[in-house]
Amino acid sequence: MIPLRIALDEWRYWARSRLALTAAALMAVVMLSTTIVTVAQVDAERASREQLQADARAAFLAQPARHPHRMVHYGHYVFRVPTPLAAFDPGIDPLAGQSVFLEGHRQNTATFPMAGTGSRLGSLHALTPASVYQFFVPLLLIILGFGTITREREASTLVPLLMQGATAASLVTGKLIALAAAAFALSVPSASIVLVQSARPGVLADGLAVLLVCLVYLLAWCVIIVCVSAWCRSRQAALTVLTALWVTFSWIVPSVAVDVAARSAPQTGKIGADLVMLANMRSAGDGHNAGDPAYARLRADLLAQYGAASPDELPVNLRGVIAEYAEEKLTRILNEYADARMSGEIRQSEVARLGGWLSPALAFGATSRALAGTSLEDHHRFLRDAEALRYDFVQALNRLHAQRLAYSDDIARSRDPNAERRTRIDPAAWQVLDEFRGRTPPLTQRLHAATPSIAMLLWWILLPATLLTWIARRIESSP
Repeated sequence: MIPLRIALDEWRYWARSRLALTAAALMAVVMLSTTIVTVAQVDAERASREQLQADARAAFLAQPARHPHRMVHYGHYVFRVPTPLAAFDPGIDPLAGQSVFLEGHRQNTATFPMAGTGSRLGSLHALTPASVYQFFVPLLLIILGFGTITREREASTLVPLLMQGATAASLVTGKLIALAAAAFALSVPSASIVLVQSARPGVLADGLAVLLVCLVYLLAWCVIIVCVSAWCRSRQAALTVLTALWVTFSWIVPSVAVDVAARSAPQTGKIGADLVMLANMRSAGDGHNAGDPAYARLRADLLAQYGAASPDELPVNLRGVIAEYAEEKLTRILNEYADARMSGEIRQSEVARLGGWLSPALAFGATSRALAGTSLEDHHRFLRDAEALRYDFVQALNRLHAQRLAYSDDIARSRDPNAERRTRIDPAAWQVLDEFRGRTPPLTQRLHAATPSIAMLLWWILLPATLLTWIARRIESSP
């Protein structure tokens, strides 16, 4: 019971402290306002993008009778809808772009990011509930707890406490319970967001996982704060050390980690990569030109297969067959470059995440994004899903081109109005465009992806706890 009595005494001390009450009140205002703004913004974004997605599909399906290849170039937009827990941690969604224009022969990048392109992953570009917990709640815990043990030394009450039967271990445990209880109270706004957003079917377990990670992170800071307070001889020294640690963990290590990642896994410049990719695409042939030498073998094989002397005698439209074949070759090239770019980004991200061994803030950020479904990997999954939809509907239109249009009409449509009319197919064919549904991996998969970062968070509890045990023994022998 001694640790609980010590914890209650600490709470009474904080209740009498104007500094503690003022800091707690300011933090409560920041957390409440940030929560309201972020939830409202994410909910509005979700509704807006869902409506834009529905409008884009309706616009595609509402197109009149056209040549199928015209629809290949008419294209389609897809939008990344925020996950329910993006209200807690939007992750890289504001930076990476929210929509992609899908068209034949190209893979476009995501566009319309909500933040400036100069922002970097790991920096603070906007206040969100996750960033408040990551950076500012630990600062409040420092204000509350920097003097938990040093205050007893300065007030000369440490020795009497030990002489009255309280052990150093019970003293440290009591102070830690008091600070952990404060951290738990500060997690109430986070819990409210999680529970509200988890009202959707199948999301409650996700929300509880995020909430648990948040509590683990704050507990790590509690152990660090009590450890420093027990080690230092004065409150001024403890506050100085803890402030330096907060700056290092929250700002210096993440920035250095990003720079180290960029240098250790350098990426080819976009212009240079695009030039090489375009050269490879040109060597694959022009799918708009049925007479391109790159498709001579395909033409010959097709004529031989059907025993035809010329393309007019084929039961399929040679132009459509070549368009389908060319799209497959181009997509293979495009995917190779896209996979290489994504692999490079993942390598950089993995190097940056290793900084979590040097910063609990960095470990918490990586874990939070992974569980909320707003990490770099989730953005890549959106891009791959968008590409799969693009390829499917473009190839479906190319097959319509090959199977439903006569080759003689197709080559004459630019000069013969009647042939041009006959190459337009019924708009019902545009139903080949499927609805876009971005995938969110199951919680087990996201937990597996977050395992290294979770291990780092647990390291930040184990390391200072081990030091705190050693310091407690020193206090017993030399208070």
